[in-house]
Amino acid sequence: MKAFIVRTLLILVSLFLLIQLWIFSSLAWWRTQPVQSTMMMRLDYWSDTSQPIRHEWRDYDQISEYLKKAVVAAEDGKFMQHHGFDWEGIQHALERNKDQGQVVAGGSTISQQLAKNLFLFNQRSFLRKGQEAIATWMMERMWSKQRILEVYLNSVEFGDNIYGIEAATQHYFGKSSRSLSREEAIFLAAILPNPKYYQDNRYGRGLEPRKRMIRKYMRYSEIP
Repeated sequence: MKAFIVRTLLILVSLFLLIQLWIFSSLAWWRTQPVQSTMMMRLDYWSDTSQPIRHEWRDYDQISEYLKKAVVAAEDGKFMQHHGFDWEGIQHALERNKDQGQVVAGGSTISQQLAKNLFLFNQRSFLRKGQEAIATWMMERMWSKQRILEVYLNSVEFGDNIYGIEAATQHYFGKSSRSLSREEAIFLAAILPNPKYYQDNRYGRGLEPRKRMIRKYMRYSEIP
């Protein structure tokens, strides 16, 4: 029995270390290479292989400045100040969730969201959040803030099988992400919490207040 427990622990530790090695090596490769596929993209495709993933990489300087500022205002106002974790934001989210009696706020930074999109899955669990934290810690030490925002904008979900800003702007506005207007950028940033819903409900509940918030704060957004 003791030998069985020891073998099981060794297997679990080995598996854990292999996962960390996979994440580390992926981050090292992606420091200079475009990210063409993420775990979230693969999970979406495997759920329905008849629907292709729409995704097209764009370098940082090919993406609208309006969009960069709008997304930072919407998703992570302290993006340039923190090192992967916004502890005040997490505390605020916990307090809101406690007051509401349900999960209404997440508190995840752009770095945390990107770690999840690249390597993990949506299901909430302590195991996933723990691995997300490790991947975020690695990313913040291996990548610049510009690289993190560049990959985030190229891999975040904007609708059903729509990933990255270029595919999103082509789908919603029929143009390149470089030429987005301020209002178009605000719309795309506003739909990020629930893109599949807003894809079919462009005037859905909660969208206008979120757009007003982004308009108010994007002028103060610090970007790389």
